[in-house]
Formats: sequence, structure tokens, C-alpha cells
Amino acid sequence: MLVYDKIKQAYHKVKTTAKTIVKSSETNRSTAPLDFFHADYYLRHNQRRQEHLATLGLDLVNKTVLEVGAGIGDHSSFFFDRNCNVLITEARQENLDIIKTRYPQAQIANLDLDDPKLELHPLEIVYCYGLLYHLNNPARAIEYMAGACKDLLLLETCVSFGNESRINLCSELVIDPTQAVSGTGCRPTRVWIFEQLKQYFEFVYMRVTQPYHDQFPIDWQPPPEADKLTRSIFIASRQRLDNSLLLAEVPMQQRRG
Repeated sequence: MLVYDKIKQAYHKVKTTAKTIVKSSETNRSTAPLDFFHADYYLRHNQRRQEHLATLGLDLVNKTVLEVGAGIGDHSSFFFDRNCNVLITEARQENLDIIKTRYPQAQIANLDLDDPKLELHPLEIVYCYGLLYHLNNPARAIEYMAGACKDLLLLETCVSFGNESRINLCSELVIDPTQAVSGTGCRPTRVWIFEQLKQYFEFVYMRVTQPYHDQFPIDWQPPPEADKLTRSIFIASRQRLDNSLLLAEVPMQQRRG
């Protein structure tokens, strides 16, 4: 198992130390996840990802949506505001409790994509932003999400540089409510994710553009900085998408947008 210690250390410097936050929140466990998810780092990151999603040129209005790994539901309103019927799922009970408070009218369910047991009728859109790299069995998760998807799978995750197909397992902190429930995550290469999606979807795309955030590289040629997380976005579809901003391959050069 590969352990990216420098990446992990940098990750926790930005969010502040996880152990410190947990200790300071011991008197009120129900609000502890807010200390993580609503840190300035997370709020900025969510803004950049969702503004980028809004520019994809996809029909995301009046859809049925399965949101996986929802955390405390910070992305859910994107679809509620577009009159979508959303099933919000998350593996950690403390996160689900906050989601129930924020969206009392919503459909909510416990779902661990490392061991998915929730039986579903397929929904039009599956939304998986910021979850895949917290799993120790990402291939099983992709298989499950494909089975639950009628139309589009929207996937954003941390990835590793490289042209080979690799999963790259790594350690994560179980006590951190934003990280792997199992304590083991992954940093797959973009090639690995693309190949996995192609097993279940005829049409798989990446974006010409990347969000305005330094964790989303636009040049994949040089070696990455050892202390920085790197991310990519994938779109898998049951139908061909006629969109000049989408590429049916893994690009080595992208731009901001």
C-alpha cells in the first residue's frame, strides 16, 4: 500500500489539525463535523467546484439525483435550487444527523460505497463529488454507481499524476469526518478512472476546463508538487453529449473556465 505522507500532512495543514478540532468539539459531538466542512478551505473549494459545474452546459434541471458521500449536504442545494428530486446519502451518522437538520424535507439514507447495500431504482443523475478518493474499493463503487445511474454520472475526485492505470491506496484519518470511514483511501490515476467508467458507460468525457482552484491542474506534463492534492472531473453518460467543452479522452493540457 502506498502512503502519501507529504500529501496527507499538507491536507491537514490547510484544514488545521484534525485531532485538535475533534478534541475541541468533544463537548458537542453533533456539531463537530461543521468545524471541518465549514473551514475556510472547504467553503472556497466548494464554491469553485460548483461554479464550474454550472458551466458544464448539461441539463441538470428537474432531474432525479442520487448524491453520494454528501458530507453535511453543502452541495445538495445546487440540485434543490434546480427543482431536482434528490436522494442524499452519506456513510457517517454524525454527518447524516446534520443533513436531516438542514434538509428536513429531503430523502436521506445511509450508504457506504466501500460496501454498498442500499438497493435503489436507477436515478437520472448520480453525483459523486469528493468521495471516490476516500474509498478503499473504488472499482466496486463505480460499478454500484453505474447500476444506479440512468443518464449521467458526475464524478470529481483527487487523482495522481501518471499515464499508467493505478489505484494508489493510501492512509486517511478515521477520526476526521471528511475522510475515509475505513481509514484507507486512494489516489487513482486519471487513466484508471477513465478505464473503469468505460466498462459501464459507452460515453465518458473529461472537461476542456478545470475550476479556478490550485488543486485542479491544467498542465499534466510536469511532475506534481509533492505536498499538493490534485483533482479531476469526469462525466459518464448513457447518451452521446454534443458539447465542445467535453473531451472523449484524458487530456494532458486543460485551461481555466
